Amino acid sequence: MGAVPSCESRRDGATCSGRPSAAAAMLERIKASLPSLAPAEQRVGALVLADPRAFANLPVSILSDRAHVSKPTVVRFCRSMGYDGLSDFKLKLAGNVSEGVPFIHRSVDADDKINDVMVKVIDNTVAAFLKYRNDARPLAMEKAVEILAATYKTGRRIEFWGAGNSGIVAQDAQHKFFRLGVNAIAYSDGHMHVMSASMLGPGDCVVIVSNSGRTRDLMDACDIARRNGATTIVLTASGTPLASSGQIHLAADHPEGFDRYSPMVSRLLHLLVIDILATGVALRIGGSTLQPRLEAMKNNLRSKRYS
Repeated sequence: MGAVPSCESRRDGATCSGRPSAAAAMLERIKASLPSLAPAEQRVGALVLADPRAFANLPVSILSDRAHVSKPTVVRFCRSMGYDGLSDFKLKLAGNVSEGVPFIHRSVDADDKINDVMVKVIDNTVAAFLKYRNDARPLAMEKAVEILAATYKTGRRIEFWGAGNSGIVAQDAQHKFFRLGVNAIAYSDGHMHVMSASMLGPGDCVVIVSNSGRTRDLMDACDIARRNGATTIVLTASGTPLASSGQIHLAADHPEGFDRYSPMVSRLLHLLVIDILATGVALRIGGSTLQPRLEAMKNNLRSKRYS
């Protein structure tokens, strides 16, 4: 008898428990519905079944050409399957794609028209967000929020570190936490990372953002901060050296390579995680404390704007 495929290698769309995955169930329902559809809609359904990944990412013009139908027919098929339209169908398809039908990042090509660029960038981002929602580890996020809120309450330092593109994310994080009244600062220079790490101590917290998870300066500074007693939270991809260097790992996994000339999905995914952290900390600070501060800030900023 042949060996039973592992969960990672199964092609039948089943999960480890033997139940069909959400993607497999959605595709099975489409397959079962084909005989009841009009011939033109059947061709659209066959296109979905032939390559779900491509269907979730291609614009309607290409989908209609490949199925040899009109654009409205593609939309009618989606509605016949019980969805609000093409956008809703593609979002559900991309969100359900997991075991057996993995999402594949579609890079922008040099000869892409602006419409293709728009579709690829938006679809890649939406699919990455949905995948993160499905794969997120709430326990690690909860622990990170608790540590950051506790650091705020004791008045200790919260720092955000990043290099290059991740340095911009660190600055955005500092801005968000600063508005909450948190004693926060961001550094994007390797020398500053090491110098600041040397000054941190017990009760302080540093959030380290890295797309590659292999930046030497960040890893060295992380080790120094941890040895000095500060809590280290790392926001990076799983399986990287930095992921195992911090005390709390917030996984930000995506199919986009860190060597891309313009890493778009990774930056937006990191910004999303920062938003979740800031929102969690804001809720723990409490509206009675935070709302008066934000209202006063808003009133004071009015003089900086044209009426």
